Amino acid sequence: MEIANYSSIAKDVIQEIYDHYAQAKDSTNRLVVDNNSHNYLLISNSWQHGRRYYGIIIHIEIKADGKVWVHEDNTELIVVDRLLERGISPKNMVIGWHPPSMREVTEFAVA
Repeated sequence: MEIANYSSIAKDVIQEIYDHYAQAKDSTNRLVVDNNSHNYLLISNSWQHGRRYYGIIIHIEIKADGKVWVHEDNTELIVVDRLLERGISPKNMVIGWHPPSMREVTEFAVA
């Protein structure tokens, strides 16, 4: 698959998850889509009980070499599984929160 196809898949997955989270009344999430750098983020910005919660829920990046980096997945919806289901091979996907030594013993790409 080429970068454009992976980008399309990443955008579809992150949009679905954004739609899922948009149902929550107490959070304001932002979907950030950068087609130039192929970075796709879902960011949370909410207040609960007088406390601010801000952070990245999901960050997917398609690098120039065609590898799909899942830098962050703070969901119960398992972004990696959704990307696999849509045809992105484990050999073309890097689990970015795992250290390289751990990546070497998985079916996923190391870098």
